[in-house]
Amino acid sequence: MLALQETIRPSADLRNHYNEISKQCREGNEAVIITVNGRGDTVSLAYEEYKRMKARIELLEILAEAENDVKNGNTAPVRNTFDDLKEILREGSI
Repeated sequence: MLALQETIRPSADLRNHYNEISKQCREGNEAVIITVNGRGDTVSLAYEEYKRMKARIELLEILAEAENDVKNGNTAPVRNTFDDLKEILREGSI
């Protein structure tokens, strides 16, 4: 996993140098933090990086739910799970 670099730029740069910031995000694998009055306000990311981050977050949420189910004993035998999946595939529900 590559670490996402961060750059801080003032909001005026977003107005005056949008193409440069866009290229920086897309080609440099960078998150550009936009500041207003010296404080962080927004973050600009390449669209592909945004989709990757969103997918990671969704996966982490699923894993957290699964971990919670295991802790609370809300589990089923693996055989039941495979049987359920086979039935779903037979029905063409997926």
